Order: sequence, then structure tokens, then C-alpha cells
Amino acid sequence: MALAAAVSMLVMTLPAGAVAQDADPREGLAPGSDATSGGNAFTVPNADAATAASNMEFLANRPKPAWTNAAGQESAAAAFNYSNINSDLAFTGDHAISGNYRGFGIYDVSDPANPVLETIVNCVGGQGDVSVYGDLLFQSVESTSARLGCNNDASQPVFRGVRIFDISDLENPQYVAGVQTCRGSHTHTVVEDLNDDDTVYVYVSGTAGVRPATQLAGCTNPTNSNQASAYLDADGNPIATSRFQVEVIEVPLDAPEDAAIINEARLMADPVTGSPAGLWPGGNHGPGTQNTAATDACHDITAYPEIGLAAGACEGNGILIDISDPRNPVRIDEVLDPNFAYWHSATISNDGTKVVFTDEWGGGVGARCRPQDPDNWGANAIFDIVDGRLEFASYYKVPNVQADNETCVAHNGNLIPVPGRDIMAQAWYEGGVSVFDFTDSSNPVEIAFFDRGPYHPEVFHQGGYWSAYWYNGAIYGNEIFLGFDSFGLTPSEHLNEVEIAAAVSAELSEHNAQAQVEYTWPASFTTVRAWHSAAQRQDVLAAEIDANVAKFVDRAEAATQANNAAQRRNAAAQLRAVSNQLGDSSVEQGLRDALRELADTL
Repeated sequence: MALAAAVSMLVMTLPAGAVAQDADPREGLAPGSDATSGGNAFTVPNADAATAASNMEFLANRPKPAWTNAAGQESAAAAFNYSNINSDLAFTGDHAISGNYRGFGIYDVSDPANPVLETIVNCVGGQGDVSVYGDLLFQSVESTSARLGCNNDASQPVFRGVRIFDISDLENPQYVAGVQTCRGSHTHTVVEDLNDDDTVYVYVSGTAGVRPATQLAGCTNPTNSNQASAYLDADGNPIATSRFQVEVIEVPLDAPEDAAIINEARLMADPVTGSPAGLWPGGNHGPGTQNTAATDACHDITAYPEIGLAAGACEGNGILIDISDPRNPVRIDEVLDPNFAYWHSATISNDGTKVVFTDEWGGGVGARCRPQDPDNWGANAIFDIVDGRLEFASYYKVPNVQADNETCVAHNGNLIPVPGRDIMAQAWYEGGVSVFDFTDSSNPVEIAFFDRGPYHPEVFHQGGYWSAYWYNGAIYGNEIFLGFDSFGLTPSEHLNEVEIAAAVSAELSEHNAQAQVEYTWPASFTTVRAWHSAAQRQDVLAAEIDANVAKFVDRAEAATQANNAAQRRNAAAQLRAVSNQLGDSSVEQGLRDALRELADTL
């Protein structure tokens, strides 16, 4: 999120109210009546702002805890303080880890309706995005106020890069090591090597300016140009630069203190000339188009090792990356969109056939979902992956009904594992949380949402949900100023009770939104019925086959409850028989596998 550069713009008085458009319960939500402003910050949050929700229920809010500043002084928990911003989330076991510009907090979420803050780690870094892998936690650090370890002593050396903590004891995390990088770490991605259980890799996305070599040896920035020719010498050879790269950190799991950069991957290079600056140089695309950022880094990379691919949202471009060798990622395709201002993050569908890229138009500090704003600016762009190439399908954006004093633009989200469907939960800052179905990549549809009113009746202030992620049965949102929220999905015509139950059954032991793993479901009647629902929604089943699936699944469940061996064998045979009648569409293949797996249990 481009925050620091725009802080001076964050507080302003509203002009006349927004013009109404189609009726939507999110439009015109009442602001927090007790919000007051002072200088550049509010002093009281909008605890009583009006809310709107559809097909999801608000479960709990846990206000931000108090943090200490660099001088060791406590920062009030409720203050709208720019050094006390909630950022990204990660999950391990029954716990959620809430990143913050001042460190991270650990919540017990074994009961999603009653999250309990168990641990606070004060470790200033700015951004503070977190990821987990086993007993290790990784934290992005880019602030110039950060120091080695978690030291607040300004006389100590600056640290900008990735910190590593041992979280084997969640009540007492221990700092292990830090890996310095030339542009710090705005975000990072944990990448598993499926062929090596002893090592994990971290891809570093640094978007800050290049550090001077006097601060970190080896850093270099010969020019601020974004033109490819500026990075070729007179003989046509590439000129060294610490821009236009993604550092690859190797982390030995039995000795994480030895973590080190092993590669500076040139994912933006021109494949013909070798210039490191081979992608979009910045600028607009003609009348009526966005002014798209130059591609000199990736803001977010989402890795999916099981399909050997990663998707990079790289400021001015979206890219597809071959990570079959995680030590040496290679760009295999790139796309440009004249309606995108800043390619921010990416989510890959569970079957690896689609990518949702987000556009953080305005840097997350502007009102970009007003009635006058374009539906395809500050939106998601959905691409199909076809033969290793990205093909544009459509845009998705929450309805443009937010007020002029509400930050709203596409931000972080992840998949909700409903069999046979592509569904995503996503944060939109003060635009709230949106859940949408992109199974049909050309026609995404919102199926649930939650939204709060503005912080203040008149004053604009950056804020809202940084991240909204599904994890093991609930959606969790990290609200920048108001704290940690939890939500549950409720049955509707868009998502039935069986589909929600199937999503809940797809449990993970840990989760990072930028480190995707394939969701699988247990062999169960719930799983089969959820696949059947997906096939019915896609209208791919002949009427007789549709009826037989329902009939034979019901019979099998009755035979199981009766505990009659002969009936169970007969039911299993019927499930296999009807599975053989299914077609070749992806949802029918999924239903076929689920029927056969269930039959094997009878």
C-alpha cells in the first residue's frame, strides 16, 4: 500500500454529498457519531457506525491493542495513529497472526465468534506483512526507522528486509535472524519446494527506493529511469541495478539463522536485449486510460507450487511465473491493462485455470468507489490461464456506492474452498468485505458482503479492511484502525448450507494468502452434495443423471445409517455406476471423483 507518500493528502473536508445510484444497502451508511478529529488523526474510532450485510454475519471485533513506540511509550489502542496500522494476516493452527506497522499480534481463533488476543510482539518495521511456515514466521520490513532485531535504538544499524521469528511457542516468539535487502521488503511470498523438505524460499518484493551502498554493500541505482535503454551500456550489455528484481532467500529449516539471498531474479528483464527494465516504463495508454505505474518491482507474488506457477502483480504489469524450480523463478508471460493504475495482488483459482489481479488505483488512500468512478478502475481483472498464457476475461468491482470520504479500492483476498466453484473473499478498505463468484470468469457475481459507514461525517481518512481472508470456516478481516474482525457465511440462494459445510471441511494446518496450496475435501456425503450443487448451478447434468445422483447419494447415506453391509455394497455400486454417466466438464470430473471416493468408504 502506497501510504507514506500520500499522508499529507489524507485529511480533507468533504464537498457536497455523493449522487445516489441504484439502491444498495451500503449506500449512505451513517458514519460513527462519536468520531472526532484532531490534526492529522482521529482520536476516537467509529464504534457505532451503521453497518450493512448480505449473506454473511458479523461475529466479533477485537479493538487494536496498545503498542509501544520507538521510545518505549505506549500508543493508545484506539488512536488513529499512522505508526499503529494493522496490515496483513497469516494463520497457523487455531491462531491468526495480525501484522501491524509496529510488529504483530497473535489471536486464538478456535472460536471464531470469540477471538482472544494472546501475544503482542513489538518489532517496528513498517508494513509488517507476515507469513508462516511451520515454526517460522516471516515479517516484511521497509521502514527506515527499523533496526536490527527488534531494537528501538536509533544509533543501531538500519534494518530493511525480512525478519525471521521462531513461533514454536506462540506465547513467546523469538527473533532468529534478519536478511537485509536493497529495497527493503514491502511484501514477501513463502515458496515451498515440493522436492525438498529441508528448505523453504522467500521471494522478496521491495518497492522502496534503493538503499545507498554505504548502508548496505552491493546496492546500486545508476539511474532513476524506467526505460530499457538506460540499463544497457555502449556495448549493449546490461547495467547492474538493484531495481527490477525479486530477491530469493533460501531458508534452511534446521538452521534458519543461516537464511541468505541466493538469487536476484530478473523477472522484469527484456528477453531479447537483457535489459533488466523490460516491462512497462510507466505512463498512460492514450485518452481515457489510466496512468499506469512503471514496472520496477512486484508488489505481490502469489505462489502455487502444486501447479508450478506463480502470479505476480508487478506495479505496471501482471506476470505469470514458472516456479517449478523455486530457486530460479522465470517469467513466462506478461499482460498490460490500460484500465489499471497499479497491479497490486493476485489470487489463483484452486484448479489453476484463472488469476484474479487487483488494481490499487490511488494507492489505498483515495475514494475510488464513488458513483462517478469507472466500474473497471480500481477493480479486479480476471484472467484465464490458457496454455501458459494469460487471457483477459472480465472485471469485478464492488458497486460504486461509497461516499467521498471513504477509502475504497481493490485489496487483499483469498479463496473460499467450495467444491466446483471459484469464490473469493476480498477486502476493499472502507468499501468493506465482498465475497464474489468467478466460476464463470467472464461473469463474476457478488454473493455476500459486509460494510461499515465512514469513520467521520465529513472528514476523509484512509482506513478500512487491509485484508479479508477465509480460514477454516470463517472470514477474518484486519481493519486498519478498528482492529480484528470475524465473520461467518450464511446460507442463501448463492451459497447453500451444504456448500458452506463443504468449505468448512477443507481445513488447513496453516495459511498464507500469497502461498496457495491445493484445497481438497474429505470423502463425505457433504462433499458429494456440494459438487452436485455446483454441477446443477452450471447446468451441465441431464435431468435423469441429475435425479440419479441425488437418489443414489440419499440411498447410500441411508445404508450407512442402517449399517447394513449388503445395502452398503449395493449403494457403493450405484454411486460408481452413476459416476460413469458423467461428462467431461471440470465440475463433472470433480463430482465423479467425489462419488467414487465416497463409494470406496462404504
